[in-house]
Amino acid sequence: MRYRDLGRSGLRVSEIGYGAWGIGESAWVGATEDESVRALNRAVDLGVNLIDTARGYGESERIVGRVVRERARAGEEVLVATKVPPKNRLWPAPDGVDPAEAFPGDHIRESLDTSLRASGLDHFDVLQFHVWSDEWVRRGDWAETVADLKKQGKIRLFGVSVNDHEPDNALALVRSGLVDTVQVIYNVFDQAPADALLPACQEHGVGVIVRVALDEGGLTGRITAGTDFPEGDFRNRYFRDDRPAQVERHVDAVVADLGIERDDMAETALRFVLSAPAVSTVIPGMRSVRNVERNTALSDGRPLTPEQLAVLAGHRWERNFYG
Repeated sequence: MRYRDLGRSGLRVSEIGYGAWGIGESAWVGATEDESVRALNRAVDLGVNLIDTARGYGESERIVGRVVRERARAGEEVLVATKVPPKNRLWPAPDGVDPAEAFPGDHIRESLDTSLRASGLDHFDVLQFHVWSDEWVRRGDWAETVADLKKQGKIRLFGVSVNDHEPDNALALVRSGLVDTVQVIYNVFDQAPADALLPACQEHGVGVIVRVALDEGGLTGRITAGTDFPEGDFRNRYFRDDRPAQVERHVDAVVADLGIERDDMAETALRFVLSAPAVSTVIPGMRSVRNVERNTALSDGRPLTPEQLAVLAGHRWERNFYG
């Protein structure tokens, strides 16, 4: 496993992190706790040292905390990032909302304390707001609250999870010096963060955590026009109507232009993200040992070639599957 700087924080993180949304059974159907624990432990065995979870991910914080505490007893440090949901429960953060409605100080503290109890941990390495609006920079009491939580030792770093497909809506925060990390959607289809957000993070020493690198499965090469998902699985909404057929066409075009096999699509998609020097870590969802072993094997120092990146630059797909 290779490691990268998490911005200016002084922490080094595995370039393949662990996205723990799926293990909480909050929106992904089919996860079991036993398999999740095996997958988490296998990931740590293979060098993964950052796990990303959230208060809103069902049982995820509890399961992650169980594994991290067990590894700590063996003398191993595993970093954990979690998220505070907005008090007003609005995803993504709309324009015109006062920060006191989304992240007042007492709500931040209450959510963090709940997460600490659920996980059994005494601190989190990164506390993130689960939505963000640049209208909140230097407004409200959230910044003072975050600073106080750092002093208390309950958190080490502060970050935000940028609104889906709105990377420029965190530029003011990045430039303010008030944030340590940003988590953002960045993949072969959604390359917009490379325009302004990633360069700004490099300039200001902000760590970058990339989510949805595989487009919720769209960039694995396995989504086709006939793909069905289990009842209750959120992907029924993400890939609703004719979207599976659209994904299939776009993936076919990438495969043809790069001269690769469909089975190579997931590897190519992850290598695309890791080819960006501003990226600190990518956190694919990994609900099985097989997924863990396949994804961590890509941390081998082999980025895509300039020629491959030039081809992929032509496959930006401006769409918002979340609506």
